[in-house]
Amino acid sequence: EVQLVESGGGLVQAGGSLRLSCAASGLPFDDYAIGWFRQAPGKKREGVLCISSTGSSLYYDDSVKDRFTFSDNNPKNRVYQQINSLKPEDTGRYYCAALTMETGCPRPPNLYPQFEYWGQGTLVTVSE
Repeated sequence: EVQLVESGGGLVQAGGSLRLSCAASGLPFDDYAIGWFRQAPGKKREGVLCISSTGSSLYYDDSVKDRFTFSDNNPKNRVYQQINSLKPEDTGRYYCAALTMETGCPRPPNLYPQFEYWGQGTLVTVSE
């Protein structure tokens, strides 16, 4: 059984930082890409960034490049998303997702259906 479990969310003041974690287990593939998505209250789920099986990253949202970074451990069963200088508009549920992909990451549009496995998300709330 494939499981993706996110953690690290919480309530933080604007300007603070969080490190989100995604623990992956049961992935039956040697090569897979992992993405981070977020869903603000009342809005659609949107892609933030992705890390490929080879370690390359692709930002789906260029506006977060200077604040969001992505890392993983080796072997790649846990990935992290560091978010700095948090803003109230960063509030939302953050999801990690995975799919089998030998190289690279899925490309927009329609990212959501391209990812096969999803976690339940972790809630991030940024106060003024």
